[in-house]
Amino acid sequence: MRIAPTKPLFAWDSLEDSPSLGTIRRFLESLPDGKLIESLRRHRGRGRDDYSGPSQWGVLLLTVLLRHTSIESCLGELRRNEGLRRLIGMESESKVPKGYNMSRFLSVLGREPHRGLLKGIFDQMTSAMAQVVGDLGKESAGDSTALSARPGDPQDNDGLPMPSGGRKEYFDEKGNVTSAFEWLGYKLHLLVDKKHEVALAYEVAAPSVSDAEMIPALVEGASRLCGSGRIKTLAYDKAADDNKTHEYLHDKKIQPLIENRSLWKQEMERMLPGHNGRSNIVYDEAGTLYCYDKLSAPPHRRKMAYIGHEKSRGTLKYRCPAAHWGLQCPSFERCNAGKKYGMTVRVKRDIDLRRFPAIPRATKQFERLYNGRTSVERVNARLKIFWGADDGNITGAARFHAYVGAVMVVHAGLALLLASTARKDGPLGQMRLSPIAQALREKMSLRKAG
Repeated sequence: MRIAPTKPLFAWDSLEDSPSLGTIRRFLESLPDGKLIESLRRHRGRGRDDYSGPSQWGVLLLTVLLRHTSIESCLGELRRNEGLRRLIGMESESKVPKGYNMSRFLSVLGREPHRGLLKGIFDQMTSAMAQVVGDLGKESAGDSTALSARPGDPQDNDGLPMPSGGRKEYFDEKGNVTSAFEWLGYKLHLLVDKKHEVALAYEVAAPSVSDAEMIPALVEGASRLCGSGRIKTLAYDKAADDNKTHEYLHDKKIQPLIENRSLWKQEMERMLPGHNGRSNIVYDEAGTLYCYDKLSAPPHRRKMAYIGHEKSRGTLKYRCPAAHWGLQCPSFERCNAGKKYGMTVRVKRDIDLRRFPAIPRATKQFERLYNGRTSVERVNARLKIFWGADDGNITGAARFHAYVGAVMVVHAGLALLLASTARKDGPLGQMRLSPIAQALREKMSLRKAG
């Protein structure tokens, strides 16, 4: 795999459509899967070992990594490709497992303690990247996506919820349903880094579980891997817009970038708390402040100039728009008499944390940071389209959780591979490791050995 030096650290567009044997070997060597392999060996015990647990683990990884449409397709390639077989420890074609062997393996992998060890591989690689890449997780975004699955035997699910029906509706500006999407399966909740498009935490839940309910688990998981206080901003769509979410993020000192839901049915604006009926300051449902020029007929409304977030006071500071932008306003003297700086209004955020976030919605800063939320959509697309998390062919909760866990391991492993790949240095084509790449290689070598 060749990556130009001008590409970003995590150059996702440089991934090979058909990974070479060298790329596959480097990927497999980077995985800290020693504990999982040892657990699989202990689980097998003294029984028959025609198809070993480590080799079946390799088949599952190759199915995802090579973008096969099914495990059977990957097994067919392994029977034809000797070099690929040897990379995962298969000495001959007879050692390639059958489809039903892989089905049983997925059932075992989706049970504890293997399911926890599988997620631990993702956690170790993400933690290693966070220790070396200083800004990983600083600006984050979250979302959920539908994953299709087939119901299986409830007694074979290790206490996991069965696949169930989900429905997502899309509304127009008037609140009418314009379209709907229904599926049978689960929801994958993701928290990703906006800049690097690397998943920091993930959870698989029933379709009935809302995005807002999963935010604490995702934030706690990402903070554990990246370090407490690393996350500064969190972007989410309006599915996460509720009071509990804003209060939780406020306690964690994380600035929310959450699109607000339209709940006001009759009124378009309200008087700012602490102001009486003679005041000309109002706010709308998104928390944007306006002032009225009462001397005009009819009264003219202008958006007040946002000055900044006063963290020590817990307030948002606004200024008279006429004084700030030099506008002509008949009420200028009435509002700004005796004030050199002009009329200022401070809004206490704790009046309504959902309405008055630290970064107000009607600002260019909010718009710029919120636009980065599209990164989570691209990560979702890779997981579902490239690596088959949504193929709908997996039956049963335990098998499904195992497969999704393998997809997330491949995502983290490829991110680590991209960041640690040498880049071309100079006209003669020498390859050079950056300090970050060198640090990642050393860290993963130590984890692999441990």
